[in-house]
Order: sequence, then structure tokens, then C-alpha cells
Amino acid sequence: MGWVAVVRRVGVAVLTLFLASIVIFAVLHAVPGDPAVALAGADASPATLAALRHELGLDRPLIAQYLQWLGGAVTGDLGRSYVIGGRIDTLVAEGLRNTAALGVTALLVAVALAAVLSFAAVASRAPWVRSVVAGFEVIGIAVPPFVTGVLLVELFAVVWPVLPAGGTPPRGYGDDLSVTLQYLALPAVCLAIPVASTLTRFFSEALRTEWARPYVLTARAAGVPAGRILVRGAARNALPSVVTVFGIQAGQLLGSAVLVEAIFAWPGLGQLLGQGIAARDYPVVQAVLLLAVTVFIVIALLTDAAYRLLDPSRRAV
Repeated sequence: MGWVAVVRRVGVAVLTLFLASIVIFAVLHAVPGDPAVALAGADASPATLAALRHELGLDRPLIAQYLQWLGGAVTGDLGRSYVIGGRIDTLVAEGLRNTAALGVTALLVAVALAAVLSFAAVASRAPWVRSVVAGFEVIGIAVPPFVTGVLLVELFAVVWPVLPAGGTPPRGYGDDLSVTLQYLALPAVCLAIPVASTLTRFFSEALRTEWARPYVLTARAAGVPAGRILVRGAARNALPSVVTVFGIQAGQLLGSAVLVEAIFAWPGLGQLLGQGIAARDYPVVQAVLLLAVTVFIVIALLTDAAYRLLDPSRRAV
């Protein structure tokens, strides 16, 4: 990928993020309700509400409020929460840490599961293996995460209590890896299943397409082991088309995390967003939504770069 293409894509990403910030700010300020009333209570006097609006800067023109918020977002100074309390950058950083731990674990589980099932569906000649893979593809996409989450909690935390039903490791992620994995297991699997099913569908189809190409038939006729052909040849050539799907699924993972975090009491960005919406804490909601858009844009840029690196024919485009 040439430098011109890189600069162009980064410029488009910055412009998209700027426009998204305008939309987020405008939509939240158009929502009915007064943050001052939510903070002071419905019985507060008009003088108290007016003083609180002035303190929060809500009596200033919208353009002034937007520019102040945008400047704070650029410099990392997001101010303080109206209702939840504390600095917003601290709240977002803590939520991001927990969501990132859950999201990365879920992606690793999804990729590993999709790779195993896709290889099995192509390499195995047993009809039941292909039926199992096809069934997983359908069920994983059809069953929503909140149903999967409730079933996992019921099975592995109630009926057979071997894993915690929710929460994060009490002593942090780095204290004891075995304890960390126990707390991550259920929410990560719940979040990974839809991603794994989608990746399995696309990866297995891409592998089947490559498996029927002449270079594979020639290698098999020459006596090259099927596993070697599948991993070093077919899988490598199938990756570019799968990378795009992976990027889309990684971006959608953040949206699915809202439900999963609610089910498993996981204190991530999804839970913080829910608290901010319920309390009409607009600065917190604005910060989380802008961060979510930023993550989507960064993932899209990385996906595009990975696709071009894996597909030599598009590196100069």
C-alpha cells in the first residue's frame, strides 16, 4: 500500500470520526430530559436547577458546548460524570480494560474454534462431521447471545457449579491465570459463538474453493500430505477473503458485548453505557459512543491493511 493511499484512508477516517462526533453530540442533546433535573431531582427549585445548569455549562450555546467537549476529547480531558461520579476518563479507561480483556479472549476463542471446525469440514470425509459443522453455523448465528448466556450460566454455574456466574477476577487479571480464565470462560464463550459460527461459514467455503483448484489437485497427485496442503496452501490463499469478515465481526463484537456484560455482571464499556443512559449522564454516554466509533474505525483500517498485505495483487492499490 502506497503512502498516498495510507494518508487518504487516515484522512477519511479522521473526517468520519469528526462527523460521528457531531451526530453523537446532536442526537444526545435532542433526547428529551434535563440532566440537571436527573442530578438535582424533580423537586428541586428553579433557582437550584438554573445554578446547576450554569455549573455544568448547559446554559451555554450548543456550539460552545460541542467545541469544549471536542477539545476535551482530543486532549483526553473528558471532564467529570454528572451522576455516576468520578472522572470520565478514569471510568472509560476501567471499562475499556475490562471490555478489551473480554473481547480479545472471545476473539481468540472464536478464531481457534472456527479454524478447527473449518479444517475438519474440508479435510474429513465423515458425513457426520460436516453435519456437526453445518449445525454449529446455523445455531451459532440463529440463537442470540442473551439466550446463550442464560443457558451457560444455568448449566455451568447453577446445575453444575464449576465456573463463576459473573463478575471479574477479584484480584485482577494478572494475579492468578487459572482464576482469570474461570471468570472469562462463560462470557467469552457466549460472545465468541456468533463470531465463530460466521467465521466458520466463510472460512470453510473459502477452503473448499481453494481445495478444488488445480494447484491443490497437482500437489495431492504428487503425494504431498493433505494436511500440509490445507494449512500451507489452501488456508493461506483463503485468508484474504476471511480477513474482511473477521474485521466486521470484531467491530460488531463491541455491540454484542453490551448484552453479554449485562448477563454476566461484567463492568465493561457496555455496563458503563447502560448506567449513563439510565442516569441521563450525557458526558459519559458521549465518551463511550465516541470511543466505540473510534474502535470501529481503527479496526476497519487494520482490516484493510491486513487484507492488502495478504493479497499481493492489491498492495499497490
